Amino acid sequence: MLSGFDPIRRETARLALEKLVSDGRIHPGRIDDVVAKSRKEVENGMREAAEEILYELGIHGVHPEVVKVLGRLKFRTSYGQNQLLHSKEVAILAGNMAAEMGFDATLAKRMGLLHDVGKGMTHEHEGTHVELGWNLAKKYNEPPQVLNAIKAHHDEEPHLYPESFLVTAGDAISGSRPGARREMFETYVKRLEKLEEIALSFPGVERCFAIQAGRELRIMVIPDQVTDEEMSRLSEETARRIEAELQYPGQIKVVVVRETKAVDFAR
Repeated sequence: MLSGFDPIRRETARLALEKLVSDGRIHPGRIDDVVAKSRKEVENGMREAAEEILYELGIHGVHPEVVKVLGRLKFRTSYGQNQLLHSKEVAILAGNMAAEMGFDATLAKRMGLLHDVGKGMTHEHEGTHVELGWNLAKKYNEPPQVLNAIKAHHDEEPHLYPESFLVTAGDAISGSRPGARREMFETYVKRLEKLEEIALSFPGVERCFAIQAGRELRIMVIPDQVTDEEMSRLSEETARRIEAELQYPGQIKVVVVRETKAVDFAR
């Protein structure tokens, strides 16, 4: 079992230990040699991972130092979500939205890919990932749109470009989609059960379903017991009880469905 706060040093240690144990020659000189080689191997792997994503996205002219820091995100996670893949996902989402809306798709992808680049420096430097990323991008002459995306996606400055809004939207989509971030399975199941329990506690509710990975609660009412006027009150009361009794990421949509029938016979 390896533990440590720096994921890159942890990966270096893992590689070095595997090589030392498989080789069997374990002494101080050999350890130093293997650790140095493992460190180089990890650094090369990170750089290659970043270069591969830059190639896939068609982004060019990124300074080697920025590429190096971007590659460090390969071993950085947030709630279980790999941050290099998250950045790639944000770039794709922002680029696609920009293309649909007639903005600069290539620039939007660059902004999306580098919006969290500062997270690759937080283990070695003081400051937030926003400050570190902004300073890095400014030092190596990234365009002002990239600088704005880094700060604006955490509301540290206003969105000055339309593509900045798209990066912020892509960041929210990537982080909040079902399955993106790890959550204890038991907690997840208990939340779904509690959602349905809250809905079923109201009179006139026939059935209810927690759908969209718990982001929507759909309530079916008995038409004879709940009127059209009472539907809005039921959805509001349910939403307020969910807010008071549950902890959950994002928001939960409460939908009340009442079947309306009109029956006649032609004789």
